[in-house]
Amino acid sequence: MSPTSNPDSPVSAEIAAPYGSGAAARSAAIGGVPATAAKVRTHHLLAAKQAGQKFAMLTAYDQYTAQIFDEAGIEVLLVGDSASNNVLGNETSLPITLDEMIIFSRAVTAGAKRALVVADLPFGSYEQSPEQAIASSVRLMKEGLVHAVKMEGGAYYAPTVRALTQAGVPVMAHIGFTPQSEHMLGGYRVQGRGEMAQTMIDDAVALVEAGAFCVLMEMVPADTAAAVEAAVSVPTIGIGAGNSTTGQVLVWQDMAGLRTGKMAKFVKQYAQMRTILADAAREYGEEVRSGVFPGPEHTF
Repeated sequence: MSPTSNPDSPVSAEIAAPYGSGAAARSAAIGGVPATAAKVRTHHLLAAKQAGQKFAMLTAYDQYTAQIFDEAGIEVLLVGDSASNNVLGNETSLPITLDEMIIFSRAVTAGAKRALVVADLPFGSYEQSPEQAIASSVRLMKEGLVHAVKMEGGAYYAPTVRALTQAGVPVMAHIGFTPQSEHMLGGYRVQGRGEMAQTMIDDAVALVEAGAFCVLMEMVPADTAAAVEAAVSVPTIGIGAGNSTTGQVLVWQDMAGLRTGKMAKFVKQYAQMRTILADAAREYGEEVRSGVFPGPEHTF
């Protein structure tokens, strides 16, 4: 019997919301998630790992990209604090505020109907205490309507993860290179080499034991990431961490070629959206200036 056909299984078919719900969700099969799942849940990601399947995650910061990626079958959408760099134009992720993250989160959850939506806890919103982390996460879930939060940091934050999960907040842990700590780490550097590989494994185990449903690893040697994947029972997600992780994530502007300049080694571009948008804008401008647009067909 498959996990999705066993009524006692944690990944059995989800029943309709007993207390009512909003707009009906689509039920088409996406990736490794069963068609009976109206929404992607954390246990579906676990089931993917257990079945030897993989899933994809992309960042999203607005309703249109969220809707597009959702309909394309991306299982997880991350409202990343990378919006600081990729939307607000800051040099790092540090300046973005919790209030701004809530606005981006609300936009993404408005566009995504099936994907699991995870939001970053931004710098300064969780470090002081588990109580601060809970208060910030509750705002992301109540106001931003996200389904889970992502938090940077190693075993030191295991008590915070435990407090969050006990409060009903699903937590995705983030280890390896943690952008919020870039000044302490001395810039963008690969983490988990040599003797530090065991430290990374220990961090992942501690965070999972505290209740994290997933571990994201950024800029980690492939062999270290594989060792972490093998050491924990939950799925892992990689970005610059090789191909052994259960999932992969990219910033969508990198993936789609909206951002130019030197790309990180782990980035693959699947389109050149900057060129497409520039060509469209150029043609629009030329038609406006020449009087071609608006034509009779665009006029009341």
